[in-house]
Amino acid sequence: MISFVVRRILAMIPTVIIVMTVSFMLIHLIPGDPVDLMLGEDATADDIARITHEMGLDRPLLIQFREYFFNVFSGNLGTSIRYRMPVSILIQQRLEVTLLLTAMAMIVIAVFGVVTGVVAAARANSWLDQTLLLFALGSISIPVFWLGLLLMLFFSLRLRWFPTSGYRSVFGPGGFLNLRYLVLPAVALGLRRSALVARMTRSSLLEVLREDYIVTARAKGIREVRVVLLHGLRNAAIPIITVFALSLSTVLAGAAITESVFALPGVGRLVVEAVSGRDYPTVQGLMIVFGFLYLGINFLIDITYSLLDPRIQYG
Repeated sequence: MISFVVRRILAMIPTVIIVMTVSFMLIHLIPGDPVDLMLGEDATADDIARITHEMGLDRPLLIQFREYFFNVFSGNLGTSIRYRMPVSILIQQRLEVTLLLTAMAMIVIAVFGVVTGVVAAARANSWLDQTLLLFALGSISIPVFWLGLLLMLFFSLRLRWFPTSGYRSVFGPGGFLNLRYLVLPAVALGLRRSALVARMTRSSLLEVLREDYIVTARAKGIREVRVVLLHGLRNAAIPIITVFALSLSTVLAGAAITESVFALPGVGRLVVEAVSGRDYPTVQGLMIVFGFLYLGINFLIDITYSLLDPRIQYG
């Protein structure tokens, strides 16, 4: 197991270098002078020279890359042009919302997706199976922003169960009760992806339930719930985890739309603000953070695979 983990970590090193190189070249590959684009037409020559010097764009390219490389690993992601503060601190302030939103959306995907898929597989070709598949098809057909507006209209404006927008930190007054600000965004973000997880869970579990060892387990008189959950779901878990993991990447990518609809001060909304405001140091920092997050997610998925099926460690 240790050798497998070491191999996976070593395999991530080239990807880390590629991510850092692409984020570094972002400023150098855009058409025109990046400082002119950031400051706009009203910028003076002194402003352009000052920002160019502050960003180190007046130094040789190799020296810039070397300093950028060491700065990233020391936690220095540069200074935001728009907010006039370190990018690392800016991202840290916004990260709480996005991480909590992502975690709650993944819970929605697990509850609606896996549970719906297991029930549909256990009652295959019944009216319940067809109803659940129809619900999954309807969920996957609704855009995230439209579903968010519908949830806001019904649960916030009519029933007044949840706030319409905004966010209060769970570390402030109210504590974990402030998670109610993220309930509707999490449902809007996770419900669509849960349909794909439900369909994968159903198809994978149905295939496993046809195996001979499942027939033998039933013949021994083992309860159907135990057969489906203990013997069936565990052996059908790898494709389900794959889709679940891809859903995590999709949720992180879709956070920008959801946070904009519900006015959440998260990293996803920061991406939109940085791109629209041509704040390239912030865009660079966000690329690094998201790149490392995706690498970490894939690493955890590989470890999970090896725990479910030890043969993967020797593949």
